[in-house]
Amino acid sequence: MIQSAPTGIVIEREISFDRKQRRKRIVPRKAASTSMTEGKPSEFRGRIPRIARLVALALRFDQLVRDGEVKNFAQIARLGHVTRARVTQIMNLLNLAPDIIDEILHLPPVVRGRDPIRENQLRPIAAEPDWTRQRAMWAKVREGLK
Repeated sequence: MIQSAPTGIVIEREISFDRKQRRKRIVPRKAASTSMTEGKPSEFRGRIPRIARLVALALRFDQLVRDGEVKNFAQIARLGHVTRARVTQIMNLLNLAPDIIDEILHLPPVVRGRDPIRENQLRPIAAEPDWTRQRAMWAKVREGLK
């Protein structure tokens, strides 16, 4: 129904909301895009692991500060409505050796169940300043996946 009001137009519409279930199911995404080279639908199934998304987020935050788009990480925390401590936890992932970061960013999609690698497993590795020791610790984490 549309009614004319002295200050403008008022539009009324009924909207129904579905109640969310308590337990979320992971439903494989259907391939919506096509590959540029083959013209076939992409075969991506599952979801990107959370740790890969967090590392990508840390890289993005770092780039925002370097480019001067945000003043510092405290401003990122305010804009993201998270604590400075949480932003620090995310940014500490950049202390990992570059090859470990690359492996994390290229982890296979999670099709079912929980992520195989969790952030709390990587915190002690990121806290280690020696990349050689980091690589040894990372190898132990990877062995646990098999």
